[in-house]
Amino acid sequence: MPDEDQDNAHPEGAAPVPPGHRRRRLALPVIAAVGALVIGIAGGAGAVKMMHPAPEMAPLTPVAISAMPASSLITIKGKVAEIYGNKFILQDESGKALVETGRAGEGGALVSRDEAVTVQGRFDDGFVRASYLVRQDGRTEALRPPKGPPHRRFGDFDHRP
Repeated sequence: MPDEDQDNAHPEGAAPVPPGHRRRRLALPVIAAVGALVIGIAGGAGAVKMMHPAPEMAPLTPVAISAMPASSLITIKGKVAEIYGNKFILQDESGKALVETGRAGEGGALVSRDEAVTVQGRFDDGFVRASYLVRQDGRTEALRPPKGPPHRRFGDFDHRP
C-alpha cells in the first residue's frame, strides 16, 4: 500500500482534489473548444453561402421577341436564323433578336441554322445575353458561369491626380 500513498500524496497544506472534480476541470475547456469549433463552422458556412451568387433564372414561359421588356430576365423561343461567331439571330413570328452566348458560342458551333431553341438570359442594350440554352430535345446548357465579384484589369483603375 505504500504505492497508493505516493499516488495520493499532496504537498503540505494542499487539500486533496476529488477525482470527479478533475474530470469537470478537463470537460469545461473541451466543451468550450467544441462549441467554438461548431460556431466557426456554422459561421464559415453562412459566410460562404452569402458570398456565393444566387443562380439567375429567367421566367419559364417564353415571351414574344417583339414584347421583350427592357433590362430584364427573359425567356424567348424561336429558330436560329443566322450565326455570327458567338452571337446568333433568333427569330419567332413576332421578330428577331440578337443573342450573345459568350465563350460557349465561340466558333459558331453551339447552334445550327434553323435549329429550334429556347434562350434564357438578360435582355439589355438591344441584345440578349444568354445564360441558358434549351434545345428542342430538352437538353439544357449553361452558357455563363455564376456571377462573382467583378474582375478588375489594370486599365480599369481610376487614375486621378
